[in-house]
Amino acid sequence: MASYRAPLRDMRYVLYTLMGGEELSSLPGYEEFTPDLIDPVLEEAAKLCEGVLHPLNRPGDEAGCVFENGVVRTPSGFPEAYATFREGGWTALSCDPAYGGQGVPHMVATLVEEMICSANLSFGMVPGLSYGAYVALHEFGTEDLKAAYLPALVDGTWTGTMCLTEPQCGTDLGLVRTRAVPQEDGSYRLTGTKIFISAGEHDLAENIVHLVLARLPDAPKGVKGISLFLVPKFLPDAQGRPGPRNGVSCGAIEHKMGIKASPTCVMNFDDATGWLVGEPHKGLRAMFSMMNAERLSVGVQGLGLAEAAYQGAVAYARERGQGRSLAGTKNPDKAADAIIVHPDVRRMLLIQRATVEGCRALALWTARHLDLSTHHPDPVAREESADFVALMTPVVKALMTDMGFTSTNLGVQVFGGHGYIREHGMEQYVRDARIAQIYEGTNGIQALDLVGRKLGAHAGRYLRRFFHPVGAYIEAHGEEERLAPFVTPLAKAFVRLQQATAQVARAGLRDPEEAAAVASDYLRLFGLTALGFLWARMAETALEHQGDDADGFHAAKLATARFYMDKMLPETGALFSVIMAGGASIGALDEAAF
Repeated sequence: MASYRAPLRDMRYVLYTLMGGEELSSLPGYEEFTPDLIDPVLEEAAKLCEGVLHPLNRPGDEAGCVFENGVVRTPSGFPEAYATFREGGWTALSCDPAYGGQGVPHMVATLVEEMICSANLSFGMVPGLSYGAYVALHEFGTEDLKAAYLPALVDGTWTGTMCLTEPQCGTDLGLVRTRAVPQEDGSYRLTGTKIFISAGEHDLAENIVHLVLARLPDAPKGVKGISLFLVPKFLPDAQGRPGPRNGVSCGAIEHKMGIKASPTCVMNFDDATGWLVGEPHKGLRAMFSMMNAERLSVGVQGLGLAEAAYQGAVAYARERGQGRSLAGTKNPDKAADAIIVHPDVRRMLLIQRATVEGCRALALWTARHLDLSTHHPDPVAREESADFVALMTPVVKALMTDMGFTSTNLGVQVFGGHGYIREHGMEQYVRDARIAQIYEGTNGIQALDLVGRKLGAHAGRYLRRFFHPVGAYIEAHGEEERLAPFVTPLAKAFVRLQQATAQVARAGLRDPEEAAAVASDYLRLFGLTALGFLWARMAETALEHQGDDADGFHAAKLATARFYMDKMLPETGALFSVIMAGGASIGALDEAAF
């Protein structure tokens, strides 16, 4: 059976050594978040994930959720685990203290979220969706709505959902049909059906707060006619407690490939009472506030599952004896050498390791700018960091979930036949990881967002937030001989990225489909270059700590950096060729010929 240990050593390294986490306490509102406070938070999160959440992961997958008579029951142990989670204050971690939150920096919350995703992704879906609902309500809700709903969302006694998708409407939200009719008391009556609603109905909380996209009677067509509404499962009474049942019910739960312990629901709204969140017909703006938060979280899901798969693969490779090392027998006292001696097994493990450590750095780099965008005292610095987050959100979501899925598949491959069966827990990681490439906007949609919205935004202002620091780093360290194995390949990849950016921009001006045809390749080129920059920086820190490396941590970091530069970053060359080839061959085949 799979086991999990939170990688606290590497988490602290990325947080403090690479990303300067000690400086968080210099930001207004974060004064108390010094390492003396942060480290115990990470340690307690590790205990919770290792001792409470992870033991439920495989049993929850095997049992799944049960739907009977409109009621959804989560697997055995989940209600008790959620009570422990909630009572520990984990639902309030990065929420506003004004509503009972702890105000923990996003950098710290991201590391906690990674642990939860590694330990039990299905469980993590409930607080994850609640946080997305919290973000939208906190930013766009009226003061009355925030006072009535945020404290219960923050303390976890109530949970939240995002109700966007309908049977005829996924990515194209302009096709939403759910109706909202205004009432004399200022409320609205909503009627319609939503599908694929994570945690839409369950037995973990007293109430569920649905954020629902719908159309008003006078709504214009398309996305400009969408409004966002808050629709509770139970209408709060005068004391703010769950009162009468609202006109919202679960019609079915989906039988899925993965995340089986997370209920994915069909939700029916039958003249349900709701309240407007934000302005009429401008629900898309409010919706994107929660969706962008969720997209960053989904990227962390890919990271968390990659870490869990890596841990399992390494443990198995050290124990499983098969064949002898081609360089000579390594364990003559045993019938066979452990498979970790074989080059192809080491290749797979190193891809996993470089993926996990590189993506963790990318997640924390983005989270750092998320903190700066909300807490830096200089408005110019806040804007610059907000630009960076906007640019990197589709990259984090798509790259980290693609690489996470690859990593979980490699975990199964290391196990061989034992990875394909349930007993060792590896196949579950593959099934759970697959959805992350799909929901919150498929990865193809993320690529279109990067190419179609982010590249040209504000005359390229977003791009400068990434290009300038990477270019400055290459210029500053390009002549250092000790860093040449890392900076030189990074510089080559960066030139490819710059040239590809210009090509995509030119092609998009001539024909939007030309840019769309290479959008996924461009996003991956962008993401691999970003990881290359972070691995160069990690190599630099490793070299600086060569004289103080008793546990071999920095030597391992340096070796993994070399592997990334030698074996993974060169993919940017192939991606560059694909991008420069354009999209003619994609559009050449007649539809009838498919």
